[in-house]
Amino acid sequence: MPRLLSNFDNLILNTDTYKHSHWNLYPPGTEYVSSYIESRGGPFPAHLFVGLQAFIKKYLLRPLTIDDIDEAEIVTHQHEIPFNREGWLGIVNEHGGYLPVEIEAVPEGTVLPNKNVLVQIINTDPKYPWVTSFFETALLRSIWYPTSVATISWLAKQLIREALEKTSDHPEILRDVLQDYGARGVSSQESAALGGLAHLINFRQTNTISGSLAATLYYNALRPAISQPNSEHTTVTSWGRDNEAKAHANLIEQYRGWPFVVAVSDSYDLHNAVHNIFGRELKEQIINSGSTILVRPDSGDPATVISDTVEGLMEEFGYITNSKGYKVLPDYIRAAQGDGLTLDSLKRIYAELDRRKLAADNIYLGMGGGLLQYINRDTLAFAQKASAVRINGQWVDVFKEPRTDTGKRSKRGRLALVFRDGEYRTVRREEAAEGENLLRPVYRDGKLLVNDNFENLIERSERPVPRWYYSPVLPDEAVAEPQPRWRSADERVSA
Repeated sequence: MPRLLSNFDNLILNTDTYKHSHWNLYPPGTEYVSSYIESRGGPFPAHLFVGLQAFIKKYLLRPLTIDDIDEAEIVTHQHEIPFNREGWLGIVNEHGGYLPVEIEAVPEGTVLPNKNVLVQIINTDPKYPWVTSFFETALLRSIWYPTSVATISWLAKQLIREALEKTSDHPEILRDVLQDYGARGVSSQESAALGGLAHLINFRQTNTISGSLAATLYYNALRPAISQPNSEHTTVTSWGRDNEAKAHANLIEQYRGWPFVVAVSDSYDLHNAVHNIFGRELKEQIINSGSTILVRPDSGDPATVISDTVEGLMEEFGYITNSKGYKVLPDYIRAAQGDGLTLDSLKRIYAELDRRKLAADNIYLGMGGGLLQYINRDTLAFAQKASAVRINGQWVDVFKEPRTDTGKRSKRGRLALVFRDGEYRTVRREEAAEGENLLRPVYRDGKLLVNDNFENLIERSERPVPRWYYSPVLPDEAVAEPQPRWRSADERVSA
């Protein structure tokens, strides 16, 4: 008897309905289909690749069963779509239920220009050429989303890094500056998990627990994330407006000695909280708390509000001028901004801090929807396309070249990624020298061939890159290096 429907872990059903009608549409004699995944463009020149190992561990290391086939047949018949029962039975009987494919990919955590091959897939058994593209839906989704989040997070990191290097004496705080607040704003826990782990490549601060769990489950992470006590409006307003100071005093007392304690401060009147509550009534408690108290506004224009908060705290607690000539609050008090953050608002925040000669280490940040949710597959124009097929022993180039949209022109042939003259390039496989291809096999016929640790991803993500990779997110006065030929990566792939 087939298992109950709706388990959502049957790979045969983790696809678009119409994929079930493709198995018999390839040319007679088709033996192998090779396809690839890339970002075809977007507003940023480069991206940080992540997500493939999580997909493989979750979906490809569990064999398909007769129950999966029976369930899929019921569902496809309900959809009035053909079902390739013989093909799936062959995979179960001849391959133990594991997909007969090989997947090779760029090492995860790599930052490279878009319009380059990231992943390449080919079937390993000529009886099943249709398998290569069958699971495109699940595979592509598992890559475009975490890669897009990782890229947004990485770009934010580069912006913050440059701000710290210019205005602060403490660039070492970089991995603690930006916290993930996005769990409640995404469409599912799986999204929170994949997006959350992607962010943790760049920063170790998170409130998205599922992201930390995913980093451990899929990438063997050890202590991938930290956070800190943080009040919310409920814990303040439940005391009543007249007792707002008592609410903040209780927070500070309950977590005395904790390294960082975050106090949401604009439930009523931010100016009053900064100057009268924190700056006067609770001033001695803050100084003697043994903690760094982060005063966090939660509304208003981010660039203005956070800068005003820092200056207000400086009026009450004083400041020093660091070696870069920028003003810094005492160690026991800082400001935090967790509302309305996007790459654009981050740019404006650090530009405004700089304009007021306030050091970047005066603030910590939390990013929610702008990190995990304000993206889609088109943000970085992700696609999976076939680029070569072998028919009756002969390889043939496969490509699309729509006259109405040259941006959707696809690559041709079996592909390789190389690094030549300081630049990543996608070339035909036969054009890559021995050992030059950076794509490495990571999965074949049910076996995981590479098991990256999370530390590997972090290390790769922090390797030096040209400044033009991230210059679009820098403040306008930051002069970017000329952008080289990254836009013409497609042309490097020979016809």
